[in-house]
Amino acid sequence: MPSTLVHISLGLLLAVGILGDRFTGRHVLIVAGATALPDLDVAFEVMFSGAHRAVGHTFVLPTLLIVGLIWETRWRQQSILRQRYGDSGVEMSFVAVGCMFAAGIVPDLVVGGVNVFYPFHDAFMTVDGRLLYSTDRGWVQTFIEPSASPDATQSRTTQNFEFRTVIDAEPTLGADTDSGGVESEQPQVERIFPVAMTGFRGWLLPLAAIVTSLRLYRSRHEHAERDTITNMTE
Repeated sequence: MPSTLVHISLGLLLAVGILGDRFTGRHVLIVAGATALPDLDVAFEVMFSGAHRAVGHTFVLPTLLIVGLIWETRWRQQSILRQRYGDSGVEMSFVAVGCMFAAGIVPDLVVGGVNVFYPFHDAFMTVDGRLLYSTDRGWVQTFIEPSASPDATQSRTTQNFEFRTVIDAEPTLGADTDSGGVESEQPQVERIFPVAMTGFRGWLLPLAAIVTSLRLYRSRHEHAERDTITNMTE
């Protein structure tokens, strides 16, 4: 599954592309926090299994946030958010929610699946497959398919399925030996903290760091030039 660092990297790339020269160091923290928010549902695993990719990865969460932002900034007579942070704060709020959805939730939807409409409908769904044109078969798509449990007899729900998380300890894949080289009576266990589980995801980490750093450098340089021109004209 994509690690939280991969989600954050993708979110930063999206924010840099949307905000351009308005992107600042403060935005890095906001986007990183918003994008990582769905993965915090792993903490609920200690209370009930199947919480990860359900509680925080439901589409209901970003939908409620967007509706709340629209009401607060468009329909309300006096927007507290706009009064306190201005138009840039409003823009950043929408960008943060967009990054949470597009970079924090959707990547998990296409890699393993998420509980899209939880808690109103308890079913993990995956959007994964192929889209191609074949001279023999015409257009072929396999993206929209229900996600079934391993035995393919019923849909995956929080009652019968859970993703492995950092909380889970399972028998290690390595050698179970003690310091004396003798096999241990108790099997060793391991917890996995994923960083990048494929080459493509591994490339996203330095790519996001480079793009973000260059954007911040250029933003500072552009602001400094504007300040210089302003001081010269005064």
